[in-house]
Amino acid sequence: MSDTAKLLCELIAIPSVNPAFLPPGDARAGEQRVADFAAVIAARAGLDIEFEKALPGRVNLIARLRPKLRATKTILLAPHLDTVPAVNEKQFLPRKDGDRLFGRGACDTKGSVAAMLSALCALAESKQRPRETEIIFAGLVDEESAQAGSRALAKSNLKADLAIVGEPTGLQIVTAHKGNIWFQLDTHGQAAHGSRPELGRNAVHAMARIVDAIETDYAALLRQRRPHPLLGHATVNVGTIRGGTQPNIVPDSCTITVDRRTLPGETEAGVKRELENFLGRQKLEATFSLARTEPCLPMETPAKLPLIQQFLRSAGQRKPAGMHFFCDAAILAEGGIPSVVFGPGDIAQAHTVDEWISLRSLERATEMLVRFLSSQS
Repeated sequence: MSDTAKLLCELIAIPSVNPAFLPPGDARAGEQRVADFAAVIAARAGLDIEFEKALPGRVNLIARLRPKLRATKTILLAPHLDTVPAVNEKQFLPRKDGDRLFGRGACDTKGSVAAMLSALCALAESKQRPRETEIIFAGLVDEESAQAGSRALAKSNLKADLAIVGEPTGLQIVTAHKGNIWFQLDTHGQAAHGSRPELGRNAVHAMARIVDAIETDYAALLRQRRPHPLLGHATVNVGTIRGGTQPNIVPDSCTITVDRRTLPGETEAGVKRELENFLGRQKLEATFSLARTEPCLPMETPAKLPLIQQFLRSAGQRKPAGMHFFCDAAILAEGGIPSVVFGPGDIAQAHTVDEWISLRSLERATEMLVRFLSSQS
């Protein structure tokens, strides 16, 4: 097993579940232990270490490889350290089966952490340390919940010419991804005894019409528009529904949450207005609110930027790719750092019971990063 694979095994064995998904005080919660472990690895390679507060008790790890001379440009490697919860404790015990390494976070995104940290440490310990390019590893917290880590980094005084955000992209360099907005819709009716439903107004029934309209006509409307060249069409999904208290009471309220995946150029206000107008034309009434306060914007970084062109050439990739899920890249890009997404593994394995990563993909990612970073002056 390679050094990068061994490092990934060690990272998997240190639980770093996002505290948002666990009870207070759970021993598996938080990124501090894995940040401390990665900091020791980085310090041994000669990187300068600091911690940046993102939330109370939760910090981003910042490890810098300073150039031989004065820095004229900066490249940021930015995977996240948190994971979703494990289904059982066995997921924190890394297990190898042929080319696959199983464990919570294997691909999302401790695989990227291992590849990026290994590549940077290898560069630091070699004779190819860049002369004028600073390279920073930023292990970010809270990506799986509210992205407090990347939001704190974007608001800091850290500047970079390119951020490579670690996510399982199948080793594709991604320059565009969708954003998402979560809406809450509420319908209101009149409660009545279940034996006399004609005396009430059924809020669940009213919401059922809205759900059907969103999932059929509104979804079809989105598919009729011109697709984005890398991202295809915007999409919509009704993810949750809650209404009523018991069968013999006409429900007087019902709530759904809606996930609307956005394309570059779409805004929260514009999408809200569009959906409200759509329901209005259907003569369907509901009150709107945001189910999430922090914006999750779409991202599109110009592929013609010199550093991105260099990265594409070094990876042997003719053109950039797009992806459907949201990540920290959009936040860093909004903060003024041109960003791409790249990493080993397949998003299809993320958050699954048997999460795994291909070890060949892990090694290939490390090699690709070393080659690109070594090419910097």
